[in-house]
Amino acid sequence: MNSLGINKAPAETRVVVAMSGGVDSSVVAALLREEGYETIGITLQLYDHGQAVGRPGTCCAGADIQDARQVCASLDMPHYVLDYESRFRQAVMDDFADSYLAGETPIPCVRCNQKVKFADLLQTARDLGADALATGHYVRRADADGGAQLLRGLEEGRDQSYFLFATTPDQLDLLRFPLGAMTKDEVRGHARRFGLVVSDKPDSQDICFVPNGRYADVVAKLRPGAIEPGEIVDMEGRVLARHDGVINFTVGQRRGIGIAAEEPLFVVRLEPETHRVVVGPRAALMKSTLTMRELNWLDGDAMPDSGIDCEVKLRSAQPAHAAHVRPLGNGRAEVTLAAAAEAIAPGQACVMYDGERVLGGGWIERAAQENSRNAA
Repeated sequence: MNSLGINKAPAETRVVVAMSGGVDSSVVAALLREEGYETIGITLQLYDHGQAVGRPGTCCAGADIQDARQVCASLDMPHYVLDYESRFRQAVMDDFADSYLAGETPIPCVRCNQKVKFADLLQTARDLGADALATGHYVRRADADGGAQLLRGLEEGRDQSYFLFATTPDQLDLLRFPLGAMTKDEVRGHARRFGLVVSDKPDSQDICFVPNGRYADVVAKLRPGAIEPGEIVDMEGRVLARHDGVINFTVGQRRGIGIAAEEPLFVVRLEPETHRVVVGPRAALMKSTLTMRELNWLDGDAMPDSGIDCEVKLRSAQPAHAAHVRPLGNGRAEVTLAAAAEAIAPGQACVMYDGERVLGGGWIERAAQENSRNAA
């Protein structure tokens, strides 16, 4: 059994490495080459920066592709670039724009993993006869009697399991995450040891197709004419101000509302059907129940009809909450929190954990009153 858990010698094991051009995936490739694996680097051309934001300029994705190419050349391994722009636009960028227009706060990185990297790229790896697809994500994978399990990354501050909740059992069979038990400092140390050109390359902070965090600019480009102004109202429906579009707001937001009040006002919910932004005191953000859709369950056995007790994360950077999750059928589930949580935003993920293990998750839905045109 080799280090990837495959019953072959490394030299007889073909591994496709998803190469983003960053330090993490580059170190994965270098470590696997060092162990003697047959490695193939693949980089996905996902988007044109100028098309995304409506202004010309050098595509930053182009620089990343060049970095990946240089790393593969230095490691004496083949490298291929696959054009997935149309697929990425449809599955990720269009979904991003439509979600914002629907009053949600989407996570395009999850959709990219779900619909592109862990779907189309996995199929490409299989077509190439690969025994595994390796990525630079900070998560771990463990083989168990019921099948492969997805675990949190060892370094808490780097753990990316929240963004991989939609990974399916079939995908986990082929996926490998060599960095899951490492720290970022260790990874950069390996990059310097191998002399990789990306050893000091900074981590990407923004969504790849959203420069400087200006989501509204991207939505306006992708959906011209779809952004409509509306009213900002209080919890009783009284009009307090006007706004330029619900896409400029997210649940829990305080800054940028532009209303002077005796106590701080927060965005409590968005009503895209009526173009309303509802604001209220911080206490109005507290909720103890929610529903989620597109439930992905990673345990080998079906979730019991009575539900399970577990922990859930409602935002990637927030602590986990004790909860009871009960399936509702048709890919939906009800989540009851042991203690109310603040600013539960539709469109974010609700990810379930049993200790270090990821049980799965789904997308947080808008509450029933948020779907009503008459809700205040």
